Amino acid sequence: MKPVEFRDGDLEIDASVIAEGLGIALPVLRQQMQAGKITSLSERGVDADLGRHRMTFFWEHRRFRVVVDDSGTILQRSALDFGDAPLPDSTRRPGG
Repeated sequence: MKPVEFRDGDLEIDASVIAEGLGIALPVLRQQMQAGKITSLSERGVDADLGRHRMTFFWEHRRFRVVVDDSGTILQRSALDFGDAPLPDSTRRPGG
């Protein structure tokens, strides 16, 4: 499997990419996802961003974002870690 693929119109990302982006071990990622403590947001580009897709993952004080094209190629990765402070609400809004 490629790191990011489209299956039946859904975007799938390899768990190891998310774990690395959030700075946690894969078993911790799986446990936290099953517990509902890691949340995500998926956005499809419009206008100048048509053909791009952005996936954002949130966990505790961290945000990890991946931008891919229609073929699943990763174009950009970014991570924010707010240390001991909680994630600001603005980081959870689409486009934020």
